[in-house]
Amino acid sequence: MNRQEVFEYVKQQYGTEPDYPWKDWNAVLRHKDNSKWYGVVLKVGRDKLGLSGEETIDVLNVKCDPVLIGSLRTQPGFHPAYHMNKEKWISVRLDGSAPGDEIKSLIAMSYELTGIKKKETRKQDNGQ
Repeated sequence: MNRQEVFEYVKQQYGTEPDYPWKDWNAVLRHKDNSKWYGVVLKVGRDKLGLSGEETIDVLNVKCDPVLIGSLRTQPGFHPAYHMNKEKWISVRLDGSAPGDEIKSLIAMSYELTGIKKKETRKQDNGQ
């Protein structure tokens, strides 16, 4: 997947339009109901990800189950989160090195993890 494919997917799946809060091409994907970020698309220098070369590439930061982060980082296209909590977020290169289906699954997980939490309703003890 590339940046545009991510934007098309989240628009179709969640009704999300990218938000550009900075004066560059970096975009935030937000929930409509709580404005929390569930994704950030960034242009990052390859060297910032431990890769060779000086050009910039697109990455998607998504919130992830911490249990999965370690194993994901061993796969091509996945890196410790750039400018985010590395225990709860992961960076995914948007250059074709990570499978599109995996990216979609991670977007779904991030969307769920950052959504409004449903409160548990307690049953009142009515003495019965």
